[in-house]
Amino acid sequence: MRSRYSAYVLGSGDHLFRTWHPRTRTDDADPDDRVRWEGLEVLDVVAGGADDTEGVVEFRARWVSRDDGPVRRGELHERSLFTRRAGRWVYVEAEPG
Repeated sequence: MRSRYSAYVLGSGDHLFRTWHPRTRTDDADPDDRVRWEGLEVLDVVAGGADDTEGVVEFRARWVSRDDGPVRRGELHERSLFTRRAGRWVYVEAEPG
């Protein structure tokens, strides 16, 4: 989760693509360069330990827009499902809320 957040901050679509489950990922994983991510707060973690194959991370990430219009601020609040694939954790999807 933290590496994916860092990839959004740094604009690393390649890392996002590699850490996204092939069943659910988009063809273009490049982050929107008009958005600046300003903070990550992990609210809950369910499973995801060394012996687990799935885990859930609930988080809140704050953002600010950087487009030509008025500055906008917001946050993304999500419970994300991750699964272990070939020994690495990959993002599957947001849990329905």
